[in-house]
Amino acid sequence: MQDNATEVTAAGIARLAGVGRAAVSNWRRRHADFPKPVGGTETSPAFPLAEVEAWLRKQGKLAEVPLRERVWQQVAGHPGGPVTALTHAGCVLLLIHDRPTVWLEVSGGSDERLAALLPGALEQVIVPRFGGDRVHTGAAGRGAEAVNSRPTVNPVPPVSVEAPRTGWSVPAPSVHTPTGPDLLPSAPLLRGAAELAADVGARQAFEFLLGRHLDANPRQYTLTPVDLARLMAELTGPARTVLDPACGAGTLLRAVEARPGQQVYAQDNAPDLAALTALRLALHGRATVRAAAGDALRADAHPDLRADAVLCHPPFNERNWGHDELAYDPRWEYGFPARTESELAWVQHALARLRDGGTAVLLMPPAVASRRSGRRIRADLLRRGALRAVVALPVGAAPPYNIPLHLWVLRRPEKAPAQPEVLLVDTGRFAADGRGGPDWRGVRDAVMHAWRPFDRDGTLPEQPGLARSVPVIDLLDDDVDFAPARHLPLPAADGVTQLTEMRERLGETLRLTAGLTPAPAPLTPPARWPLTTIGELARAGALTMRTGGNGGHARVPVLTDHDVLAGTAPSGTLPESDEEAVLLAVGDVVVPVLGGGAVARVIGDGTAGAALGRNLVLLRPDPASLDPWFLTGFLRGTDNHRQASSYASTATRLDVRRLQLPRLPLDEQRRYGARFRALDEFESALRDASRLGARLARGMYDGLTDGTVAPD
Repeated sequence: MQDNATEVTAAGIARLAGVGRAAVSNWRRRHADFPKPVGGTETSPAFPLAEVEAWLRKQGKLAEVPLRERVWQQVAGHPGGPVTALTHAGCVLLLIHDRPTVWLEVSGGSDERLAALLPGALEQVIVPRFGGDRVHTGAAGRGAEAVNSRPTVNPVPPVSVEAPRTGWSVPAPSVHTPTGPDLLPSAPLLRGAAELAADVGARQAFEFLLGRHLDANPRQYTLTPVDLARLMAELTGPARTVLDPACGAGTLLRAVEARPGQQVYAQDNAPDLAALTALRLALHGRATVRAAAGDALRADAHPDLRADAVLCHPPFNERNWGHDELAYDPRWEYGFPARTESELAWVQHALARLRDGGTAVLLMPPAVASRRSGRRIRADLLRRGALRAVVALPVGAAPPYNIPLHLWVLRRPEKAPAQPEVLLVDTGRFAADGRGGPDWRGVRDAVMHAWRPFDRDGTLPEQPGLARSVPVIDLLDDDVDFAPARHLPLPAADGVTQLTEMRERLGETLRLTAGLTPAPAPLTPPARWPLTTIGELARAGALTMRTGGNGGHARVPVLTDHDVLAGTAPSGTLPESDEEAVLLAVGDVVVPVLGGGAVARVIGDGTAGAALGRNLVLLRPDPASLDPWFLTGFLRGTDNHRQASSYASTATRLDVRRLQLPRLPLDEQRRYGARFRALDEFESALRDASRLGARLARGMYDGLTDGTVAPD
């Protein structure tokens, strides 16, 4: 009966069966034995997952539910909500990771036996990993949190308890041992999670489930991109004790290089994230994890900590950060922040939690470097040598993606430097064209090649337009503005020569475009070909369908849906995991499935070997049956795309299986394919001409305004 407690929406059924939502609606209307809704709303009903699986198999629409999808649907449809489900699953995955034989002992038999024995088994890993007393959280101890069905999350700012012998103040853990009654509704999920762990590993199983939850709630969570987290962790250097006082989903702490005896401290205002982050970090390595729920500014869970490193992506532009009640807080060594300067409160909190000589790296909005309300604190940070570097990131590096955020590198001063300088770096040149993310390899190399010698020597030879170490005295004016763009001169280069070369390249591209312009052809009546669909071709073995994954090898470039839409090289990355990435081969056809219009792309030599990104479908045609350019051309037909699309309130989703193409002999396919290939070359030349024209116009504006180009 517990299986029936897990519910699935129509969208979930569509994902299970690999069809569009319209197909699920048709099944409900046409089949009287289709499972009846058991929850949800009138516009978004929920169905019992077990009955849906049985019905799909009976109808021959589903041979076997993919294990990952089945476990995720159990999480999404859990009666206590996905956070409760993820927390229970995370506890069990940690048990499997640390003590697999104990799980085997308790998992045999009925769900009731599992729920009765599991709390004692979980205590063996939860207490050593997260600290605190051996306390079960039952309904009576959860207070108002019980209403929200989050039984394993500490709902209030933690109360510190004294650790034996050390004298340290240890916060109460964010993860507690759930009780048997709490665990009973989760029993089918826990068995499924264990099965998934046997397939991919406990850490990878939790990463997959947590990643799906975060992706399903994009407005609820502000995530730090993985590449940015790696750069911030590298700037701090090796550390045995690390703190993130606004940890979110734990991306920053997960990027820290593991060290023997490492201690990781985390806190977040959202109890959900504090618990999930603690489990994520415990599964990631052997470090001791101390995570707590609560606002680190108002209710600091680690007041006695002096860490080697602090990493933080604080909330931006918070007015209600505690200005009134924290006026006399001892953390404000550099000045009491104004109500509008919440970010400077987080800066001083980070410095207060560092040991002497420890390093903090914070992600900051660019306005903090120049707002007049914060100039006194900025001036004191400079005078006392606490601020060591400011790095301007490219547009699109992190949310909000439309502004170039800054990284502040701070160090708790052991003594004031004799002739202090501050490193300023501007990586704006590494912003991507179009909608893709920045060139993270270029950003990382530029930042670290400037930071390492500056950190060693206290100064850096100027790198025009990229990096410069500025004497503190030069910044202590009326504004105390240290935005890098205001202090870095443009690169010394022959602007006229560069513009001339760019103009010549544009001329060559325009001539190529003119030569590729398709010749007019006489119109003929619409053809009446016999048609087939991609789904039928896949079932017949004429092509293979694959979808992009959530993990793979971190060093393999990833072709994203933005790359396909913009016609650019692979620019994405995937989190490193044991999940096998889908690698592209020459002749593959890639189709975006979300709101991209009638677009498809044939993979050439330059893209082969990259991994397939999310929201993309790969079609690998059998060369003896299908020409890839013929396939791509007909997939791009506007009417074809329209009839295979379904529409939600905010997006269009393409059901690739429903796309149609004519049944033509291979020789005729190749004749059409040659024409489609010529059109693709014409389209690529137009894109190149547009980019070169925009760069040439921008260069002319810059040259005229800075005096390197004369008006005549």
